Amino acid sequence: MSNIARAFENGKAFIPFITCGDPDLETTAAVVRAAAANGADLIELGIPFSDPTAEGPVIQGANLRALSGGVRTDKIFDLVREMRRDITIPMVFMTYANVVFSYGTERFISTCREIGIDGLIIPDLPFEEKDEFLPACHKYGVDLISLIAPTSQNRIAMIAREAEGFIYIVSSLGVTGTRSEITTDLGSIVRVVRENTEVPCAIGFGISTPEQAGKMAAIADGAIVGSAIIKLLEKYGKDAAGYVGEYVKKMKEGVMAG
Repeated sequence: MSNIARAFENGKAFIPFITCGDPDLETTAAVVRAAAANGADLIELGIPFSDPTAEGPVIQGANLRALSGGVRTDKIFDLVREMRRDITIPMVFMTYANVVFSYGTERFISTCREIGIDGLIIPDLPFEEKDEFLPACHKYGVDLISLIAPTSQNRIAMIAREAEGFIYIVSSLGVTGTRSEITTDLGSIVRVVRENTEVPCAIGFGISTPEQAGKMAAIADGAIVGSAIIKLLEKYGKDAAGYVGEYVKKMKEGVMAG
């Protein structure tokens, strides 16, 4: 069984997203530990990139703050090594194809395996081009996580059939960011996914309240939240861990009520 599947074993999963190095790596470690201690089932760690095309202004800002603070991929690998001494829940990287290519695909993915990263999300990697990364992911046992968007339409079944780890369902068109309401017909997307795979699916983009998280978890197997957490980091900086922990606890309760 994929290590990521463990995140979905005990009911609905809550998945926070955290940009590594915003405002610094010490704070990232404290925030990840607070999230894990307060009910996060799987954590997405963002490796900052200068042109994060899927991100809205909040997460773009986090990327810029991290990069201007000198955060680089090797430092993030060291951070995960250190966190893995006591954090046991699954962790995945979310980053862009260029970050992996420029580091060296095999070197990047083999290091993921070595430090205990369970999966990789690459939002700018088209499904048709995933063979650029898939052989190395399979060689080192790192799940390449597929995204399904409202525009995927007749490709949903095909993507689902080949999915591994979990499926990231994008709730709405556009970039990441909190939204007052999500109007996509997610139920029909999840139905097609479930007809084609047993791999769990979680919904992200636009979720910020426990009520929204509960609604998404009622449709799918979990909810993913990024921008609302990054806003707490932007507001509280190095003191954010306690606030993120409280937020994660409320969101996990919302997900379990879904």
